Amino acid sequence: LVTPTGTSFGHLDPAGLSLLDAECRLIDGDPPTKEMPLHAAFYDTRSTAGAVVHLHSCHAVALSMLPDCDADNFLPPMTPYAVMKLGKVRLLPFFLPGDPAMGKAVRGLAGRRSAVMLANHGPVVAGKDVEAACNAIEELEDTARLALMTRGMNPQILDMGQVREVIDRFDVEWDE
Repeated sequence: LVTPTGTSFGHLDPAGLSLLDAECRLIDGDPPTKEMPLHAAFYDTRSTAGAVVHLHSCHAVALSMLPDCDADNFLPPMTPYAVMKLGKVRLLPFFLPGDPAMGKAVRGLAGRRSAVMLANHGPVVAGKDVEAACNAIEELEDTARLALMTRGMNPQILDMGQVREVIDRFDVEWDE
């Protein structure tokens, strides 16, 4: 199941959801999102992906526009929960909405990341199920908001020793 292009989650009609087969062909419902290649790339490269969520959330998008973002680790490790739910988040370059190159960029990560940030566009997160993916993308937006709120204040983020403790204790995927 996937939402159709242009769907607002606030006005989501379950009857209009797009039902697709394993090859992403429409079986029933409205035409799927034009960004289906992006979603498919996560399913194809992450065996644990049971759901993929993509938003156009304002704080994450705003953070992606700043010139000093670390493309390999987009979100600073501000809380243990961001590390636990997201691992490292890769910042991908800007693509036009619906560009199949987004899917190629995700495939290029070979399943090593459960979350990416599309510059000037929005985050995409894969989770074991819808609840996990939604919780993770909320954590991503909350962490982006914290990063923006504390920008220029020299906040005390987790150091690499603390990050390593979280990774080891909670068995977090962390692409080195």
